[in-house]
Amino acid sequence: MSGLACLGFAACSPAENLPAAPANRCPLPPAGSFVSIEGGTFLMGSDTGYREEAPQRPQTVSSFAMEVTEVTNAQFADFVAETGYVTSAERAPDPALLPASAPARFRKPGAAVFTLPKGAGPGHWSYVPGASWRRPEGPGSTIEGKPNEPVVQVSYEDAEAFASWKGARLPTEAEWEYAARAGRSPTTYEWGDDPPTAEVPQANTWQGIFPISDTAADGFQGRAPVGCYAPNSWGLYDMSGNVWEWTASPYSQIAQGPDTVMTIKGGSYLCADNFCRRYRPPARQGQEASLPSNHIGFRIVMGKAP
Repeated sequence: MSGLACLGFAACSPAENLPAAPANRCPLPPAGSFVSIEGGTFLMGSDTGYREEAPQRPQTVSSFAMEVTEVTNAQFADFVAETGYVTSAERAPDPALLPASAPARFRKPGAAVFTLPKGAGPGHWSYVPGASWRRPEGPGSTIEGKPNEPVVQVSYEDAEAFASWKGARLPTEAEWEYAARAGRSPTTYEWGDDPPTAEVPQANTWQGIFPISDTAADGFQGRAPVGCYAPNSWGLYDMSGNVWEWTASPYSQIAQGPDTVMTIKGGSYLCADNFCRRYRPPARQGQEASLPSNHIGFRIVMGKAP
């Protein structure tokens, strides 16, 4: 489970005395709406970020349309209700993807969960039987009352199934990065070169020292409903932070074990300055296609792939 090492940065449960987000901070999101994006050529990647982002190079994409938000719990619930689809986390894992020495809990339906730090100990990743899109942090958690939060605990297969049901597909890595740039020159972040701050958070990321403490200075600890932060100039919300997003692009052309490793983009609510600044357009991470997590979701696109 190499994706657990650097990827995800924490499934957070509510904590006491968190600053409250203003009631009008998150208007009803335009979930299910699409923005038409004219194709073009842009500079993809970075020579100044993490090494896997290099080299920066010209990349051309064709025109396409992208959903303005990450797919929400409500949207995914409609898909399941209509099709009866059962997600990867709700099925027993494929034995061929597990080592013979894997503990018994890994052979039960479930998913990867980051548990908040408690007491003096840091937060940690674990495989939690019973975790699923309905119970993102495992038994006892729920999405009730959170219809506009991005759906998580979905594998690459699950995301593809939803996209197909909508007559759509997952974006390629190039399409995703092009959309995040929104026609801007290659700045450090999608909004410019200034990092997010507690006063101007810009995106749902981790405030504090990961994985010891998340101060939630921006009013959110854990996932936020889609649309709580300003969209980019092309009208796309949460292209930085909140949850990582699956793309249709393999992370590497080199075989990395029995499970396909796909590229995810955008960073998550668990990305912190002290640990993983991957809430930037060129940033990328590999994730096992069959491994759902409580900080990975997706959005969909329509139109011709480049």
